[in-house]
Amino acid sequence: MDFRWSKDQIERYDTVLRQARERLASTSGIGTGEHQMKGWRLLADLGTHGWCVPAEYGGSGLGALDTARLVEALGRGCPDTGLVFGASAQSFSCTMPLVRFGRAALRDRLLPGICAGDVVLGHAMTEADSGSDVSRLAVTARRVPEGWVLDGEKTFVSNGPVADMFIVYATTDPAAGHLGISAFVVDRGTAGVTPGPAHRKMGLEGCLAGGLRLDGCFVPDEQVLGVPGQGTSIFKYGMAWERTCLFAGYLGLGDRVLQRAIEHARDRRQFGRPLSGFQAVTHRIADMAVHLESARLLLYRACWCLDEGQPATIEVAMAKLAVSENVLATTLSAVRLFGARGYTRDDGIEAALRDTVPGTIFSGTSDIQREIITKELGL
Repeated sequence: MDFRWSKDQIERYDTVLRQARERLASTSGIGTGEHQMKGWRLLADLGTHGWCVPAEYGGSGLGALDTARLVEALGRGCPDTGLVFGASAQSFSCTMPLVRFGRAALRDRLLPGICAGDVVLGHAMTEADSGSDVSRLAVTARRVPEGWVLDGEKTFVSNGPVADMFIVYATTDPAAGHLGISAFVVDRGTAGVTPGPAHRKMGLEGCLAGGLRLDGCFVPDEQVLGVPGQGTSIFKYGMAWERTCLFAGYLGLGDRVLQRAIEHARDRRQFGRPLSGFQAVTHRIADMAVHLESARLLLYRACWCLDEGQPATIEVAMAKLAVSENVLATTLSAVRLFGARGYTRDDGIEAALRDTVPGTIFSGTSDIQREIITKELGL
C-alpha cells in the first residue's frame, strides 16, 4: 500500500482546510434552519456536496479515499461539526445511493441541484421502534397503479426540517424480512408528507434532525431506488460510504482538538512551569495522537477497499468503531487537559465532546459494529 499523497491530493486538502477556516469559522445562529442553510451555501461554494458525484452531474467524481481526505480537512477547519455532519449525511447516505440506484431521469433531475447546494436531502430510515434493527420497519408502502402509497412515521431524519427531498425506507413485503424493504425518493411537497420540528439534541446543533410523517403519500414508480425489495442492499451501500467518509470529518475534529491540546500544554503554566513539563500531560497527549492515527489508518484502508471494489464489511466496521470511540476518547482527554476551561463553552472543547458522543450511536452503534466484526471473524 502506498502511503504517499500526490501533489494534487495535498493541494486539494490544503485548499479545503484553508477555505473552511476562512469561511466557516464564524458562522452563527447554530441550531436554526437559517444557520444550516447559510452554511449549506458556503459548502456548495467549496464543492462539498458534489465531491463524490460524477462530473457529468456537476460533481468532482472522486472516489471514497479522496473524498474522505477532503471531509477530513473540512472537519478540521470547520468548528461547526453539525454542519459537516449534515452535509456528509446527505452525500453518503442519500446522494451516493441515488447515484448508483436512481433511474437516469431521476439522476438528471436531482443531482445537479444537489451539487449546487440547491437541493437538500434527508435520510429517513430510523423509526421509534426500529433503531439498530432496520429489518422490521413500521412504515409501509403498498402497491397502487403507477406507484406506491407510503404510511407511517420516521424519526431522527438528518436535515429533515429543511430537506427538499427524502430517501425513505419502507416495508413492501412484510413476509420477506430484510428482502421486503424498498427505498423511495419522496418530495417534501407531496400530499401527505409532514416534516416534524427539529429535535433538541446533545450536540451536532448545526444539523437539524426531526421526524417525518407519511399519510397516504403517493410516490411514482420512477422514484423507487433500484427495484422493490432491494432497500436493505441500498441502505448497506450508503452505510459503507457513511461509516467511512462521514467519519473522516471526525478525524479532522480530532486533529483540531489535538492541536489545541498541544498549544494549551505549551502555554498554560502551573507550579512554575508549562503543562508540557508534566509527564502525565504529555503522555495523555501522546495517547490522543496514537488514538487518532490508528483510527485514520483503519479508515483509509476501508476507503481503499471500497475504491478497489473489494469486500469491505469488516474493514468498514472496524473503521467506524475505531474512529467513533477513539475521537470520543480524544475529546474527553482534551476536556481534562483544559480543566475548567474545557468545561465552559468559551474554548469550544466541550462542544467537541458533545459532538463526538453521538458518533458512537448513529450509523450503527459501537456494539453493532462489534457484532459485525465478530460475525466476519466466524464467531
